[in-house]
Amino acid sequence: MSHTVKEKSRLIARVRRIKGQIEAVERALEAEIGCADVLQLVASVRGAVNGLTIELVEDHIRHHVVDPAREPDPEKAQGAAELIEVVRTYLK
Repeated sequence: MSHTVKEKSRLIARVRRIKGQIEAVERALEAEIGCADVLQLVASVRGAVNGLTIELVEDHIRHHVVDPAREPDPEKAQGAAELIEVVRTYLK
């Protein structure tokens, strides 16, 4: 069973929250609110999408590449942990 299937309800809940944020951007544009406010909404959407991306990439690394917590080779475990941290930092 894929890790995305195991986490399906939680991932779908995140996607639905993002969908709500996108709809808020649409409503703001339709209401012609100030550009600074629209940009703030868009920044929130970007943060939410990046958070979802981080979670998916990290889970992919842990389930399909190397799980640092289960890897017996300390160098590979450290490399996987570093990769996960780089992804988190990059997408933050």
